[in-house]
Amino acid sequence: MKNLKVLSVLIVCFVIVSAAKATNFNNEFTAYEISEVSDLYVGKKVKAIWTLSYSNDETPVTVVKRKTIEGAEYVVSSKYFEVSYAATANGFGTKEVRKSWSNVPAKISKAVICKSEMKKQSVITPNKVNDQQALDLIANYLPDLLN
Repeated sequence: MKNLKVLSVLIVCFVIVSAAKATNFNNEFTAYEISEVSDLYVGKKVKAIWTLSYSNDETPVTVVKRKTIEGAEYVVSSKYFEVSYAATANGFGTKEVRKSWSNVPAKISKAVICKSEMKKQSVITPNKVNDQQALDLIANYLPDLLN
């Protein structure tokens, strides 16, 4: 009978720990704020600009939506890195930023971006995404991409 009680307690503990992990109980990067930058003339190819911040202590990153032949690209940049998230017919995922859109030296950006994680995130979802879904995916997957 005592063994049954111990086993029951272990099962309950396991369920609680599993539920905490499944609900992102560790919310280090789950709290973020996305703000649209308005009243800014950016040209024909740039469709929108947002800032993404995870806390008040950190400098926010900039997300620039650019229209392309394949669909849309969301160029995420800061002072130290740049990465592009593309929404195409193949789905939504990471790719390198086009040189003509780049403002950060390639050596610095490559040192900050995790190459293996970039490959893993090349297709985050095969589904089409709208702007809000794309921004939410970027906000959730970007921290894993940084060294």
